[in-house]
Amino acid sequence: MKAWDIFTYDPGFGHHPAVIISHPKRVANKPTVEVLLCSSQRARRTPDSNEVLLDNADGLNWETLCKCDLIWSAEKADLHTFRGTVTEERRMQIVRTIVRSHGWTEF
Repeated sequence: MKAWDIFTYDPGFGHHPAVIISHPKRVANKPTVEVLLCSSQRARRTPDSNEVLLDNADGLNWETLCKCDLIWSAEKADLHTFRGTVTEERRMQIVRTIVRSHGWTEF
């Protein structure tokens, strides 16, 4: 388990792909990690400004919307079924989208 890996996670309303975004030291040493949830359904629209489109290049079965405006805390024990790893290009898109969707550029 490492940053940018995608696992299945149930936050209480069904199973969803979840992208680990925690620092590698946290992933290695702590029981909880930060994740972004993705839609469980096939994407049928273009991403909103707070979303990044992931697909089979990232290990998913179809185009999936990754929601970057809410960072979840997940117990590593609750993450199961490794799905894949986010590509380098999409990692940068996710970071930019997290920063933009949280308004962290407005200082």
